[in-house]
Amino acid sequence: MMITKMNSGFRALSAGVALSLLLMAAPNAFAATPKDTLVEGFAFDDILSMDPAEAYELSAAEITGNTYSLLVRLDINDTSKIKGDLAESWSVSDDHLTYTFKLKSGLKFASGNPITADDVAWSFERVVKLDKSPAFILTQFGINGGNVTEKAKATDPNTFTFTVDKPYAPSFVLNCLTATVAEVVDKKLVMQHVKPVTPSADYKYDNDFGNGWLKTGFAGSGPFKLREWRANEAVVLERNDNYYGDKTKLNRVIYRFMKESSAQRLALENGDIDIARNLSPTDLTAIEKNPKLASTSAPKGTIYYMSLNQKNANLAKPEVQQAFKSLVDYDAIGKTLIKGIGEIHQTFEPKGMLGSLDENPFKLDVAKAKELLAKAGLPNGFSITMDVRSIEPDTSIATAIQQTLGQAGIKVEIIPGDGKQKLTKYRARNHDIYFGNWGPDYWDPHSNADTFTTNDDNSDTSTNKTLVWRNTWTAPELEKLAKAALFEGDAAKRGAMYQDIEKKFMDASPFVILYQQTEVAGYRKDVKDFKLGPSFDNNFVWPISK
Repeated sequence: MMITKMNSGFRALSAGVALSLLLMAAPNAFAATPKDTLVEGFAFDDILSMDPAEAYELSAAEITGNTYSLLVRLDINDTSKIKGDLAESWSVSDDHLTYTFKLKSGLKFASGNPITADDVAWSFERVVKLDKSPAFILTQFGINGGNVTEKAKATDPNTFTFTVDKPYAPSFVLNCLTATVAEVVDKKLVMQHVKPVTPSADYKYDNDFGNGWLKTGFAGSGPFKLREWRANEAVVLERNDNYYGDKTKLNRVIYRFMKESSAQRLALENGDIDIARNLSPTDLTAIEKNPKLASTSAPKGTIYYMSLNQKNANLAKPEVQQAFKSLVDYDAIGKTLIKGIGEIHQTFEPKGMLGSLDENPFKLDVAKAKELLAKAGLPNGFSITMDVRSIEPDTSIATAIQQTLGQAGIKVEIIPGDGKQKLTKYRARNHDIYFGNWGPDYWDPHSNADTFTTNDDNSDTSTNKTLVWRNTWTAPELEKLAKAALFEGDAAKRGAMYQDIEKKFMDASPFVILYQQTEVAGYRKDVKDFKLGPSFDNNFVWPISK
């Protein structure tokens, strides 16, 4: 009876008060969530910004994927296909250089402002001119601050044209436009929050295009709207009644920051949360045995890897890079630490992606590693640091690798921290070894091939901060092969080209790729239509009901 009364009153509360009550709920006190509210336990300490032009982290992409609209989206039921979102239709010129999109009629942003082709064009313009981390997804098509208004423009209120510099495979271009960086923002609303900037040699524009405000603000048109983001505390979404499609069944979704798997499991068992997102194999097993709970899983494009910064002279030696690949107990990690939540996978294209190579040539071989270290002039090993996000299974895997590296004399100091701390240091190239994950920006093999091979400017001031750049590595031959694959129209031949790149990459690169994620989640059985998507930006919450 008390629960019924609480739930009835809860609906009448403002979202802010409701959030406060949910956050204060003790892990061991039953506090059933309201029927119109979904609460997820989620470790989202990697979020740095909610601006689609800047957000480049997995958790942020999930939020913007549920709150912003795109011209086109990946069809999550068939990832070889693209479907319209804001675009009613589109066409590609015979020379594969111009893409024309016709918008659906009567579209509105959450603010009530109409969505026009000018909003689309300005969204592309601000991405290119701000030139934040994900901008390369658009600038790789020969677009820059000087030509973007001609290359991405509205030809009438409902028509947007996008002109690229070379005749790429159309599927590649369209897949890039499904990336979160291509999400459309409300120009009229954002312009109200633009701040002046003094132009400089590094930034020649006189305003910030609303970036300062959009870091925590919202100007989208998706099924939900962002009400609030409190770093390492909560993200609150509310239903967008101006959404053009089917209205969400829930009034709000609350992502409650919970770092530990065990805390998520207990909160789920007690009814404090509806969905637990970061579960260890042990907690997942416990949930599967609970008759009130259920679990779901989906193979994810996300891969986990260890990278070696070439600024460190020892790590720059090819023999050392190969030794590291023989100092990981892949079998033990696969059977214990990632059981049910991942699969050993040693190359950068995830399974399910065109061109993925299903080969795992490396295994734990301490004797081989010692020989390689001796050839590198390091027979007694050396000392090194490893940056790791303080979350499972990352910490346990890093500890396991620390132990096997130690068998060859490599002494590793693990430096834990939250996602924001680790990413900031990684992007500044101030690490020795980085342990983390990577998911494709769009569902095309070039997404990963590009970030694992392309480094056009290895200076600290480069604007194209790919993973190879972050690790101060250059691979001109692989970069050339990756770019050539962009123009192969035959899917089978294109896939074979990527497999050739992957083999060369595994043979000589400063990356130790460990496994591919199987995303899992536990949920209460009153949660309906909950499904994990193939990528981090399509874990959609709008179909869910309770």
